[in-house]
Amino acid sequence: LTDLKYCWAQTPLYPALQSARLQSVETLTAMTFQSVAEGLYSMGHQHADRFCFDNELPAHKVYLPAYQMGTRLVSNGEYLAFINDSGYQRPELWLADGWAHIKASNSNLTPLYWVKQGGCWFEYTLHGLQVLDLNGPVAHVSAYEADAYARWAGCRLPTESEWEIYSQQAPQGAVKIEDEGFYQSDHLHPHSAKGSACDLLGKLWQWTSSAYSPYPGFKIAEGAVGEYNGKFMANQLVLRGGSCATSASHYRLSYRNFFYAKDQWQFTGICLARDIDSEQPSQY
Repeated sequence: LTDLKYCWAQTPLYPALQSARLQSVETLTAMTFQSVAEGLYSMGHQHADRFCFDNELPAHKVYLPAYQMGTRLVSNGEYLAFINDSGYQRPELWLADGWAHIKASNSNLTPLYWVKQGGCWFEYTLHGLQVLDLNGPVAHVSAYEADAYARWAGCRLPTESEWEIYSQQAPQGAVKIEDEGFYQSDHLHPHSAKGSACDLLGKLWQWTSSAYSPYPGFKIAEGAVGEYNGKFMANQLVLRGGSCATSASHYRLSYRNFFYAKDQWQFTGICLARDIDSEQPSQY
């Protein structure tokens, strides 16, 4: 689905895989932040009787200072405010590599599938070209863009351990992955902005600030699977959360996706974190 969308977006016909029209998100839940206490936590795959990829192992302990996580994904409207505030022209917001990348880029300085026609913003989706839903989650951004937006908003990207521990402690209790977005729901575009911990599941993969590197004690698996994960542990960042193009039966809270920081073609979005003692002005 991810590759198909990228290929089809190269034609001005903007074909649709799913004919059903997308419904806009009627109201945008206010962005709030939930705190996670300082402590020693367990992360990684912890169910020996269930499948996981080798890069999710071994389970191990991590110490985390207290922090806060945003309760929903960043919206198109919020990202548009970043663009309108000259976000792509302000080097102080960008990592050095990110600034060099956008300066060298010949593409539009927007999320990948945004299209401006007649002064109005549209977005190409697997449901065809749609009017940009300002309340829907912003999709197909690079890690550079996600990091610059977070800095502009007075926040930061979470580490992968912060993301996993927050998701384990979903305030509403156990996260029911099968009830979230994911591919089985027939939503081929992220559709929710509920403002709960579950909003981080099954809509968009979310960039973290964590380098894709081995867990303590990691060993590359023998056989063909060893060619998939361990050998790519350089110069990439970890993403968490699954997307509307991910199978729910394939997903776990310990799942580690990984891409290069400049990549936009994956179903990627932005979740925010911040330090509890931060004095930086915030947009939220």
